[in-house]
Amino acid sequence: MLELTAHGQALGFDIDDLGRTLRNRVTGIEAATFPDGPRSATVRVELPETDLSADFLDSMMVRSDSGHYVPLADIVTVTTRTGFSTVRRENGLRVVNVSGDISEDDPARAAEITRTLEADILPQIAGIHRVEYRMGGLSEQEDAFLADARLGLMLTLLGIYLVLALVFASWARPIAVMAVIPFGLVGAIWGHAQWDVPLSMFSVVGLLGMTGIIINDSIVLVTAIDGHAKGRGLIPAIIEGASDRLRAVLLTTLTTVMGLAPLLFERSTQAQFLKPTVITLVYGLGFGMVLVLILVPALLAIGRDLSRPFTALRRGWQARRGGVARLMHGTGIALVVWLIATVGWVLATGALPAPLDHLPLAPMQAALVLQAGGSAILISAAWLGAALTTHTRRQSGLRRP
Repeated sequence: MLELTAHGQALGFDIDDLGRTLRNRVTGIEAATFPDGPRSATVRVELPETDLSADFLDSMMVRSDSGHYVPLADIVTVTTRTGFSTVRRENGLRVVNVSGDISEDDPARAAEITRTLEADILPQIAGIHRVEYRMGGLSEQEDAFLADARLGLMLTLLGIYLVLALVFASWARPIAVMAVIPFGLVGAIWGHAQWDVPLSMFSVVGLLGMTGIIINDSIVLVTAIDGHAKGRGLIPAIIEGASDRLRAVLLTTLTTVMGLAPLLFERSTQAQFLKPTVITLVYGLGFGMVLVLILVPALLAIGRDLSRPFTALRRGWQARRGGVARLMHGTGIALVVWLIATVGWVLATGALPAPLDHLPLAPMQAALVLQAGGSAILISAAWLGAALTTHTRRQSGLRRP
């Protein structure tokens, strides 16, 4: 390493210029490049090998701004130290590792430092020096864990849904059971906000455990409701099932919550790292328990109300005779024809038919507007026709002796 002496600074030398001069004398200067057939040739100006001896730094002369030559040894001091032993490359690019440790006694402060590095410091360095960066070490391991946890959570939810669909013999019933999972996440987030603890990979671990417990409570409640629904209506079955399984759901949740609650007030370093997991389980399960007893029965009742129109539509479509059956079949055919005349025509030709091409909109937008409006009119007319047919049939039945 070269450092300027006071004499060198007085003569006006600059350490960067001296470094470039020394490098050019050792490695040579590319004077010219010219084509030589299919290749290119380079003319380099180099010192003779005899001049590059062991005392090169002591004997080399450099020119000052005044035009005088002075020995390099008079203007710099040379310090010898071990240089880079290896140069790491990835995909042909040089790689420099910058490592550091973050204090583990304050997880919130560590998370804040990590966010500042990723959002402010590293992008600023990359923009100024035109380099690329990548977070490694524990940060890289955390990103890999979160990616694996995300994939595992999706596969777990898919497996739970398929098992519940097989057990309940329904594609819609598992949705009511699993609908409490997002609301349990709301409780976990609220708990983190109350304790001023950031979400981390430990929160994801708690979320996975919370999901299984909430699903278990939902299954217990839905199974009880289905058992009561076999001999009575759904609404009385919901009331009886919620009353019967209230104790089971409370005990399942409270035993877990009360057992983990003391860890919320632990001050040790190990407990601070487990605190996100504990908060997720305690608040998620506490909030989810209330939702299991309220949301799941409500979703079952909503599902029954939503299924009634589809059940009536299916029965009317499957009817083989009568005015309502003919009206349903005719309405279905009319809807298909109207869909072909609007959206289908635009997809095939790029424009609406001449009688319909009057809206100041793009062809597809106009087709969608006409399709929605025409379908609403047809369905309303079919509903009125079915109501009149049913009323007429009832009046005829009352008039018979």
